Amino acid sequence: MRLKVCLKLVFTLIVGLAYGVGFGQQDNSQIRTILITYVSNSGNTEKLAKSVYKGATENNSVHVVLKSVSETTNEDVILADAIILGSPVYNANPAPELLTFIQGWPFEKTPLQDKIGAVFVTAGGISSGEELVQNALQNAMLIFGMVVVGGGEWTTPFGASAINEELKGYPERDNLFSKKGEQLGRRVRDAVLRWNAK
Repeated sequence: MRLKVCLKLVFTLIVGLAYGVGFGQQDNSQIRTILITYVSNSGNTEKLAKSVYKGATENNSVHVVLKSVSETTNEDVILADAIILGSPVYNANPAPELLTFIQGWPFEKTPLQDKIGAVFVTAGGISSGEELVQNALQNAMLIFGMVVVGGGEWTTPFGASAINEELKGYPERDNLFSKKGEQLGRRVRDAVLRWNAK
């Protein structure tokens, strides 16, 4: 009986080493990728993107790519298991560069089908179009067959958002927005791992 167990262990070790997944190593083919891509002209959306990145990378269970839209390719989109889009609010619409980017996504043979999608936005003031932009980006993702998730709690059902308007009496405003971004990153990470679990 002991001989059988020893032989099994030796066989498992040999196979594992042959495939590069021996003891203490991770099977890179199983690592999921989250793409966070955004438009940021003033730096506000980039700041929120970094909070989303922080939440997604917390426990190193996924590979996270953080890039501006101008640096992001269709290959990045196709290789990702989840895509998180960030945009400033432009007259209650997403940034034109982001819309152009989405319009260039491949549609034939539905390569984005069943990828996780999420969004975050920044706006100049309260009720200046944040949810409209979030919904517009989510609707675009749904057209491509993606599975859309919102933020981490009921106060962020459409994803994370931040405003730049000065709010008297709210000194912790920036911390609140950072936490919302981190929660979104965690939610997407957890959704990707659950969705792709075997």
